[in-house]
Amino acid sequence: MPTTLTVGLDGTDHSLAAADWAAAEAARRGAALRLVHAWVWRSPDVPVAVDAEAQQKWAEDVLKEGERRVTAAHPGLEVGTRLLPDDPVSALVAETARSGLLVLGSRGYGTLVGHLVGSVALHVLREAVGPVVLVRSPREDDAGRRAGGEVVVGVPDADEAAVAPALDLAFEAAAARGARLRAVRAWTIPPVFAWSAGSYCLAAEAGGLEQLEQQRLSDAVRPWRERYPRVDVVEETELGGAAQVLLARSASACLLVVGRHAADGHGIRRIGSVTHAVLHHAPCPVAVAAGV
Repeated sequence: MPTTLTVGLDGTDHSLAAADWAAAEAARRGAALRLVHAWVWRSPDVPVAVDAEAQQKWAEDVLKEGERRVTAAHPGLEVGTRLLPDDPVSALVAETARSGLLVLGSRGYGTLVGHLVGSVALHVLREAVGPVVLVRSPREDDAGRRAGGEVVVGVPDADEAAVAPALDLAFEAAAARGARLRAVRAWTIPPVFAWSAGSYCLAAEAGGLEQLEQQRLSDAVRPWRERYPRVDVVEETELGGAAQVLLARSASACLLVVGRHAADGHGIRRIGSVTHAVLHHAPCPVAVAAGV
């Protein structure tokens, strides 16, 4: 489990919600908490009354308020703060390399309208070298989910190297909470031209397409079941689009874990359409595990 969880604060309510979530998570894991705020003075294009000293004081106050908030809720928690002299994206991406988990806020507007995931968070998610969790400000109807719920993880592939980051993160979170873990694999009927004679044989041996997908899910999850024997695991396959299937499971989840595409041949990283959809619409915190 990570020794340090880092929260990016920006003075907004949703970043304070991220600090609340990260503090509770750090307390569960026996980890330290690090609060950071990225700030660098840039002379404005037009004259303004606020000078560099006043802006720096405001940035320092953001960290002090966050520290007071989390230490009041978790008196024994080890908490550190740091003002990062860099632009937010670069500073937060660098934090993903030195921290076990980076937690950011996400503005929530409900499941019908969706969530506003800021450009900073999206850029950080694309470039992060470690896992990132996005937390939105809680609503009154979130009480049941905060009190319990499952950890849900999307498992799109049976290749261990591809799914390892998401399964590592999901099993760690479930073990820390003593929560059930629901491993979900969505599948669709492939077009005829995508099938070979070998594919038909595999499906026939498994007892059909659905059984083949269940077998692939079990094969992917098996190594983590062995590493975390105390975690209660439910394996579920469903015919349908991955984003819709995961969003349906997120309604009662305490955490949804998804992966991010690995860098392509040109070194370009993409979040992926499924991850992008759950980031905007899932009502629970979403953890994005960085691909290789």
